[in-house]
Amino acid sequence: MLEKKVRGFEIAKGWEDKEIHLPVRKTKYSAGYDIEAAEDVTIPSFTLGGKPTLVPTGLKVYCEPDEWIMLVNRSSGPKKGLVMANSIGVIDADYYENESNDGHFYFQFYNMMDQSITIHKGDAIGQAIFQKYFITDQDNAMGIRTGGIGSTDKA
Repeated sequence: MLEKKVRGFEIAKGWEDKEIHLPVRKTKYSAGYDIEAAEDVTIPSFTLGGKPTLVPTGLKVYCEPDEWIMLVNRSSGPKKGLVMANSIGVIDADYYENESNDGHFYFQFYNMMDQSITIHKGDAIGQAIFQKYFITDQDNAMGIRTGGIGSTDKA
């Protein structure tokens, strides 16, 4: 008998043969699962009006309907000049296996240094932390996700 999946990581479609490592916690009291870059990415120096650089993980994540996943920078990220463009990333439970990108999630970075920074495949780039959320008494959300990044604006 198959056990019900509760929360975890899987390789996203199209990344199965790319030697992607599933995230792990490094110590038994760590809150976050360490996420690695799925490929080499060069992040240019920050310029006003510039767009953040997306760093692929090759991963998708699943969780319970009343949970979400928080993506956070590594504590060493800012020391290296890397800041997350959105401060934290939010992955909703219904992002998993969405029709436009299978739920593949990325980290978005700006580089605050004077020179480009290259992140290499396998480099630890951030952490994922599973969280519960609550709804108000008046909540009546009925929208259905129909896509990937930014799709809740369309729900």
